[in-house]
Amino acid sequence: MSTFLLWLHIGFAIFALGPLTAVTSAAPRAIRTKNVPVLENLQRMTRIYSIGSLGVLVFGLWLGGSLGVLGKWYMTASMTLFIVAVVLLVIMDRDLRTAVRVLSSESPDDDAKVQNGRIAALGGLVALIWLVILALMVFPQP
Repeated sequence: MSTFLLWLHIGFAIFALGPLTAVTSAAPRAIRTKNVPVLENLQRMTRIYSIGSLGVLVFGLWLGGSLGVLGKWYMTASMTLFIVAVVLLVIMDRDLRTAVRVLSSESPDDDAKVQNGRIAALGGLVALIWLVILALMVFPQP
């Protein structure tokens, strides 16, 4: 059973977190070029992959419980970082929706620069969080 849970955990990590990171890093370019249809698609994909990424947490918890490592410090740190990343993704989704609304309006005054900077910063931070979690899960723990 543990092997199956590990496969599901890794599969969700590859097929949800990888594309999620790529999508969030592509959004600032779509804002700079004011490409609203692409930005709408990126916002929708961010939401879908963010929901899919919860599978990583669910199967990780299930796997950690079956292996008896949920109380370990690295598991607690990983779960905490994952929750922080999910909160940042919710904020990023809000900013993407705002950027779509602003760029869709007829007013030339607002060009979504505030959202662009925030989305770029949050996307980079989320990618860094994924790397820290990966390091915590891969490197041997004492």
